[in-house]
Amino acid sequence: MEQQKLPNATLILVFGIISIVTCCCYGIIGLIFGIVGLILANKATNLYAVNPSNYEGYNNVKLGKTLSIIGIVLNILVIIFFIWIISIIGWDALQDEELMRERMEDYFQNVQ
Repeated sequence: MEQQKLPNATLILVFGIISIVTCCCYGIIGLIFGIVGLILANKATNLYAVNPSNYEGYNNVKLGKTLSIIGIVLNILVIIFFIWIISIIGWDALQDEELMRERMEDYFQNVQ
């Protein structure tokens, strides 16, 4: 019997890579790709677990799942960082560079 490729094995790998690469896009885009990649990887893993001799490409699924998890963690950290920055300088300072500079200087002077 010929082995067939696991469904979405390459897509899972690509989503895992995209979730890491796009973590600098405010954490939202990469988080979405990471979650979708993880869901697809879990489905493929369950399918492979039922009958491993029928499928190939499980290494791509495992690697994609790992990359998706790393991407999710990185994106959550980026989101937390942006929330922290907004809590320090305020939303209005994000549009005004001078106000942002003043608030950052005030914050770091008070921290020391």
